[in-house]
Amino acid sequence: MVSLKRTLLTTVFIVVLLCITGSAVASNGIQASLGEEVSIAGYSTSGPYVYLFLTGPNLPANGVALHDITKRADEGFFTRVSVDGDDRWSYTWHTGSPGGRLDEGTYTVWVVSGPNDRSRLALADYRTISVTLRKPFVTVDTPVQPGGMDLHSVPDGASVTVNGEYRGKTPLAISGLSPGNYAVSFLRSGFMELSTRVRVEPGEIADAAVILQPESGMLAVNSTPPGARVLLDGADVGIAPVVLENISAGNHTVTLEMDGYIPAARQVRINAGQVTPVGVSLDPLPVPTTRAPGLVPATAGALLVTLAGIARRRNRLWPRSG
Repeated sequence: MVSLKRTLLTTVFIVVLLCITGSAVASNGIQASLGEEVSIAGYSTSGPYVYLFLTGPNLPANGVALHDITKRADEGFFTRVSVDGDDRWSYTWHTGSPGGRLDEGTYTVWVVSGPNDRSRLALADYRTISVTLRKPFVTVDTPVQPGGMDLHSVPDGASVTVNGEYRGKTPLAISGLSPGNYAVSFLRSGFMELSTRVRVEPGEIADAAVILQPESGMLAVNSTPPGARVLLDGADVGIAPVVLENISAGNHTVTLEMDGYIPAARQVRINAGQVTPVGVSLDPLPVPTTRAPGLVPATAGALLVTLAGIARRRNRLWPRSG
């Protein structure tokens, strides 16, 4: 009952353990090589210090100080670490120079709220972390040769971005690239953006050539009456009504022709990704006036006047009988 009461009243003690230099955190603790540095840190609200000791292969059962494994914890030797004003503490354990020689194997680091060895932990709060020390090893990093890209576009002059960074305009050579995959985009005014992936191998130049497609829209042409022949920039493209696809963005001339009607031309602007409607009402050709063969209007008028005069004179010379 007394022990339970003490546990409920004890100061909260929290420890967070980290591995920093040359080590790795595994599910069962820290993995490191003999001679490496292992950095541990955490928080404590139990006092101005925390006390560290170590147990493990060929060490005394009650533990030894981390900074010198010849110093026994049950003889009052610990590695004392100060707690700062934010209740944080930290310590770097030099596994290669602990005042003696550690063997390969798995060790336990004890973090205690007071100077209590393993046999007296019931009188203090504590946390532990497992540290596995392996034999030292030597590695040699083989230098990786950089590579590059040689980029081309049709037409030339496309702006190039590599992994979102602007690098220049085509044709473009880029060197000093680490091996790997890169996202390359080509963009030129009047053309659709084109993106691709380019893989750079060590010591090699990756070639990438692309053909840019013009920005295009659609043109819907109607005529009144329907059935007019449609010409786009002088080229016959169909009979109205008609929808024309893949028309390059920009200004164009649409001409409509139909027998018996006056041809009509319109200027249109095509916007990329949009449908531009064009409706044209054609005017009929004028109907020619019917005339007497061989006579012009003035001559015909004069002839009518002369005939009328002859008829009047004839009536005076030969009056009608009663």
